[in-house]
Amino acid sequence: MGKKLYVGNLPYSATDQTLQQLFSQSGTVATAQVIMDRDTGRSKGFGFVEMSSEAEATAAIQQLNGKDCEGRPLTVNEAKPQAPRESRGGGGGYGGGGSWGRR
Repeated sequence: MGKKLYVGNLPYSATDQTLQQLFSQSGTVATAQVIMDRDTGRSKGFGFVEMSSEAEATAAIQQLNGKDCEGRPLTVNEAKPQAPRESRGGGGGYGGGGSWGRR
């Protein structure tokens, strides 16, 4: 099974193909995805790459963490598992009742 890596401080021009090409220098890339803003369609400046093996993931971290990509030093490390949706907090909404608008 592969190892998923977090890639931060990406230039906003980066694409999935950019990540694929960059990380293929360190081994076999199973998946590469730049996270996009759903409203603007623009990159959020980070993404995830899954390498085919632990050894390739370690090599990618050593080779690419801090490497310049279009004037920006990349941050590459092991991705942390995503927290379950209900424990991530946030969400918004209007919360409690109150008597706004009632007489």
